[in-house]
This record gives sequence, structure tokens and C-alpha cells, in this order.
Amino acid sequence: MSYSDRPSEEKKSARQIGSEKEDLACWYLVEHGYLIVDRNFHGGRFDELDIVAKDPQGYLCFVEVKYRKTDIHGGSEGSVDRKKIKNICHCALYYMSSKRISTDTPVRFDVIFIIGDDIQLVKNAFDYEV
Repeated sequence: MSYSDRPSEEKKSARQIGSEKEDLACWYLVEHGYLIVDRNFHGGRFDELDIVAKDPQGYLCFVEVKYRKTDIHGGSEGSVDRKKIKNICHCALYYMSSKRISTDTPVRFDVIFIIGDDIQLVKNAFDYEV
């Protein structure tokens, strides 16, 4: 398949686009010294963790990926609301329990915002919340 034969973003499903943006986020993290530990972890009845990674300082980072084509209707920041934060936190706790990771492990919640071709990593985007 040639480059011009690839489906345009409009023809791709939201799942395909999301997967591609998560791949891009993983690439970005690796380029910045992170080790990808896990992807798309489903936490039982909780939400899903997009990326679990270790940063160069040894933090276990739960990384949410948010994508928008443009920022015409506002950026991605508003898409991580209180409900989403609670779901991510519950899922992170479930992840650590299921993987037998000590609760003494330093943990951080990061968000990668992708708007068009622009990537921004927000470290410690929110605190643990129940």
C-alpha cells in the first residue's frame, strides 16, 4: 500500500486514530528516556490505562493520552475531568495490586496532549483522587 493509499483520518475509526496517537505518545516517551511497561490495561470495572511507563527518575507513570485534530473548540485539557481522574486513579491502584507492585513505589499521573502534530507532556497533571 502506498502512502497515498492509506486511509485519511476521516475514514479511520476513532479506535484506529486513538491507537496511532498512543503509538506516537509511546515514541515520544521513549525518546525522553521512559521505559514503556504496559499499554491499554483494563482495570476490571474501572477505566483503562493508556500507557504505564517508568521515567528516568524511577517513577511509575500512568499516562493518559488525549488527542484533538485542532484546538478550535478548546484544547484537550478539559477532556480529563474529575470522573476520568477518579477512574484512572482506581485503575492505577488495581494495576499495582494485580502486578504486585509495592505501594511504596513512587507514582505519578501524567497526561500527553496531542493537538494536530503538537505533543505536550504534562508531568504530575493531577494527584491521586478517590
